[in-house]
Amino acid sequence: MSTSRLAMPVVKVCSFTLALFGLSLLLPLAIAALDHSNNTAAYTAVFLICESLALSGTLASWDYQISALTPRHMFLITSLSWLVMSLLGALPILLTGTVSTLTDAVFEAVSGLTTTGSTVLTGLDAMPADILLWRSLLQWLGGLGVIAMAVAILPFLRVGGMRLFQTESSDWSDKALPRANSTIRRIIYFYLLLTALCTGAYMLAGMDSFHAVNHAMTTLSTGGFSTSDSSFAQFGDLGSHWVAIVFMMIGSLPFGLYVHSLARRRWLLWQDQQLRSFVLLVIAGCLVLSSYQILVNHQPPLRALTLSSFNLISVISTTGFASGDYSHWGPFAAALFFFATFVGGCSGSTSGGIKMFRFQLLAISLRESFSRALHPRAVTQRNYNGRKVDDAILLSSVTYLFVMMISLAVITLLLSLSGVDFDTALTGASTALMNVGPGLGELIGPAGNFASLSEASKWILCAGMLLGRLEFITVLLLFTPAFWRY
Repeated sequence: MSTSRLAMPVVKVCSFTLALFGLSLLLPLAIAALDHSNNTAAYTAVFLICESLALSGTLASWDYQISALTPRHMFLITSLSWLVMSLLGALPILLTGTVSTLTDAVFEAVSGLTTTGSTVLTGLDAMPADILLWRSLLQWLGGLGVIAMAVAILPFLRVGGMRLFQTESSDWSDKALPRANSTIRRIIYFYLLLTALCTGAYMLAGMDSFHAVNHAMTTLSTGGFSTSDSSFAQFGDLGSHWVAIVFMMIGSLPFGLYVHSLARRRWLLWQDQQLRSFVLLVIAGCLVLSSYQILVNHQPPLRALTLSSFNLISVISTTGFASGDYSHWGPFAAALFFFATFVGGCSGSTSGGIKMFRFQLLAISLRESFSRALHPRAVTQRNYNGRKVDDAILLSSVTYLFVMMISLAVITLLLSLSGVDFDTALTGASTALMNVGPGLGELIGPAGNFASLSEASKWILCAGMLLGRLEFITVLLLFTPAFWRY
């Protein structure tokens, strides 16, 4: 494969993505114009940069037709598009003077697009509406990109066991592309519908329209950016918390199943093995934590159930909203929240984390190991959701988990080397790789933020957020000599 044949299809697809990304700037630009803000020039400049780069890339790759993208193309497209959009998404934050350094601007943009939700900003309550909207929009776009990646790209690339969910929407051939486009288009429509429903529910719960729109975008995308430094603690009523609970759960479930259920007019959700296990795990965790709050911290039952469910689902779904500093709820609660960081939602959702299906595949492998230990000659057949699980899928999942653990160790050590204490380093690395948002402790916990970290620490965490969002191997493969050997 020649260099041009490798590069030009990548340039063509990335240019189209960049053009759409540039159009999203028109929303905060309109808000800035209505508010007569000085920020209009910054959004206009970044819009022109995005569209100029998109036009240049389109013209340069005009003669190259995308007949069938190869895995090498898709690895490059996935990693390059997220990187470029993160850098360009940082420009409005920097040029409007919201932050004073490029490091903080990139950190905020990467956290937004990866739907992590960690922030370096303070004074959100007094911040211009256009900046708050841009942050929320970054997460909303990132959540949509995560779904498209999980449904159409990662199964095609056979990353982390995702081949188990391969459908026509993840088959990048000439014959399958129309079906893939149709599936993704339906998911986009449904994503828009859910955003509108969430906005309406928040308004019924007492939010004004601006707060409702912002929180709807960051709830459904399981991102966690808020319009206040106090996050959901700004809303004293419990109604908004229950709206968030419902839509964080919806964002954590497979969007492909929603679309297929609507298309076939059949309720397919509860038939999914991954979804059932995730919902039951969440219910069990909420009941345990609520009981702990009632018996140990003497909280009223309804308040205990609401705040326990809200904060635990926020962490499990990798949203990152907080209604208070749950790290002060006691050692058991802090330990539960730390381990919940790694769970994540289901494949095909907007959530980060390890994903429920990988835990289930490991359980299948463990059960098989026990069976072979007792009956060495026994022949067992692995099935998951009615599909055969071959050795390649199991190996891919184990590889993902191994790389994740190595990445967690390396980033924790690098953060410690940059001067961060061990607790902050470990929970910071965890929350970055799992795309959760807040860590634990006074510094980066639910009541703090990441502003006080050094520039080196912030760049390390940016790398961690991108690694975790792109499923590790998608990025790391680009650094192997074999990838560039053709």
